[in-house]
Amino acid sequence: MFLKVKSPVFIDHLTIQVDRPQKCLLKAVLKDDAGLVCSALETEVENDQQELDWNGLNDLPYGVYTLEVSRGADEMKMRLVKRV
Repeated sequence: MFLKVKSPVFIDHLTIQVDRPQKCLLKAVLKDDAGLVCSALETEVENDQQELDWNGLNDLPYGVYTLEVSRGADEMKMRLVKRV
């Protein structure tokens, strides 16, 4: 696993912790239960960057989401919950 989310429950933002940070392009997509893309993030990770903040998620409806993240050939998915 090349990253982890600080908490699987979020309200208005996600804090992503990067494992073995290296300069690369990180792409993340947040999908709802129906598989529709609700939000997307594409950012350049720097060599010493330990955390990323994904802001602007306040307008998403409450519920269960799937976070899909890719860094080059590495990909991972995880389930998250948006709550009040």
